[in-house]
Amino acid sequence: MSAPATVNVVALARALIDAESVTPARGAVFDVLEAALLPLGFAVDRFVVGEAPDGPVENLLATRGTSRPHLAFAGHVDVVPAGDGWTSDAFASQVRDGLLYGRGAVDMKGAVAAFVAATAASSDVGQVTLIITGDEEGPATYGTESLIERMRDRGIAPDLCLVGEPTSARALGDTIKIGRRGSVNIWIEVPGRQGHVAYPHLADNPIPKLVAALAELDALVLDKGSEWFQPSNLEVTDITVGNPATNVIPAAAKARVSIRFNDLHQGDTLATRVAEIVRRHAPEAIVTSRVSGEAFLTEPGPLSAMLSAAILHETGLTPELSTTGGTSDARFLRALCPVIEFGLLNVTMHQRDEAVAIDDLHALTRIYADLLRRASSVG
Repeated sequence: MSAPATVNVVALARALIDAESVTPARGAVFDVLEAALLPLGFAVDRFVVGEAPDGPVENLLATRGTSRPHLAFAGHVDVVPAGDGWTSDAFASQVRDGLLYGRGAVDMKGAVAAFVAATAASSDVGQVTLIITGDEEGPATYGTESLIERMRDRGIAPDLCLVGEPTSARALGDTIKIGRRGSVNIWIEVPGRQGHVAYPHLADNPIPKLVAALAELDALVLDKGSEWFQPSNLEVTDITVGNPATNVIPAAAKARVSIRFNDLHQGDTLATRVAEIVRRHAPEAIVTSRVSGEAFLTEPGPLSAMLSAAILHETGLTPELSTTGGTSDARFLRALCPVIEFGLLNVTMHQRDEAVAIDDLHALTRIYADLLRRASSVG
């Protein structure tokens, strides 16, 4: 009888990092992941969807087992661009002084490698599914939502889902994310009438109207927070006039607003409120919006309790249950089943010289393996 397959978490993390995969990711990085999963008994489904400008995007769906409970792990293998100033090549991983360096080490190829290694160490734990996209760092048009559609077509329905985003703040295990605020971006264009600054009565300056609207928006207090969420906040993220002339009143002025909102609001309702304020100051304004995701909360329950127990056993820490931070693909996955997020320290994600401690990779693998065993024991 052959020995069960094993996975060296550091070697797999390095192989994933070395497969350069700036979003949207395709090809080599998925080859590495598939090669690791097949010997572990996973059935691997890779597919490419979408057209430019947001695609094409490759995704991977891998399943093993049929018994309950059914635990899914979700993540991404695409990364943000490296940027300048790295000590070593961002896409040629290096281990120095107990740290593994490379783009994606933290966000989130290290966690993907840890979960794969955990499944190798836990072969009889019910059904396991990996939901891995190549488009989380980009527009996410053809990423996790396409995977969810694929799962529904194939009748794959997890009971619980863990997203391996880097949630830890100061030490591995100090934070679990049980929800996220919603996000809506709003574009504002105020039309005017171009003219000479010496003859303002013959023109219509859009800038004062836009500035007045933005001042009222900036002064808004949307709420004071809720039981699990911090207060919602509205930020002006861009103002554009693009007027090269010093003696011309411009024909238009534009701005962009971003709102991160808690569970007291809906994205479309906030966008409507912004449009109403803008049009009080500029009735002809054009206001458009895009809701990236609604706020959601996975109430503390069996999944967060099992994960907290696994973290406590490994690290001695009782993690904080938090909803802080930006959005993640958990906003889509919540439509499938209860979903929470837990992964590595987020201190260096998206920075130059992104790095993960080798000890943390091994510890995260043990936590994930413990979670798998705990979930199977209550199945």
